[in-house]
Amino acid sequence: MSLKLFIFDCDGTLVDSQHTIVEGMEHAFGVHRLPAPTAEETRSIIGLSLPEAIFKLAPHLTAAQNGALVESYKDFVIGKRARGEAEEYLYDGARDAIEALAKAPDVLLGIATGKAYRGVLHLFDCYGWHDLFVTVQTADRAPSKPHPGMILQAMGETGVAAADTYMIGDTSYDMEMAVSARVNTIGVSWGYHTSDALMQAGAQHIVDDYPELHALLAGL
Repeated sequence: MSLKLFIFDCDGTLVDSQHTIVEGMEHAFGVHRLPAPTAEETRSIIGLSLPEAIFKLAPHLTAAQNGALVESYKDFVIGKRARGEAEEYLYDGARDAIEALAKAPDVLLGIATGKAYRGVLHLFDCYGWHDLFVTVQTADRAPSKPHPGMILQAMGETGVAAADTYMIGDTSYDMEMAVSARVNTIGVSWGYHTSDALMQAGAQHIVDDYPELHALLAGL
């Protein structure tokens, strides 16, 4: 029996965190008296590391300005968590699917996300998930998506081959990362990039809800 490694993105795949991310970007740009990106523009960069995301939103900024915006964004989000205002809202069916998959004897679960590691720990705190994911790859511990580093590190930590590794995500960055790592790709339609964009980026499957995703993964 060969082990399967199912690697999940977080924002837009497990949790709908767009409101906090949009608010954080508006706050960061406002602090520095810069025109804030639209909500649509911010949603388009969810999944990237903060420096990469801000560079995409404002490529004209200097490295120092980029760094200052990164720190202002972090301060905003950390402050919301400290006040108990940063609830992580799982998509419908996510909790049941993840907890069922974690019990399967031939399945390992992983995370690959643009969040910082402390953001993943906050998610795990919210749902008691600290023991479910055997490998956690974050933007402050690996190159930003779509670089394949997160997936390569996850496979290295678990010993699972590329043929038995699946990346599940909602953005073209997830699919491009997985294609570069030569692993299997599953796109979810409920996140922040369109199904067409996911297919163009290399998604081999598109699923429309968690019951469909669970059935697909359980049948592999």
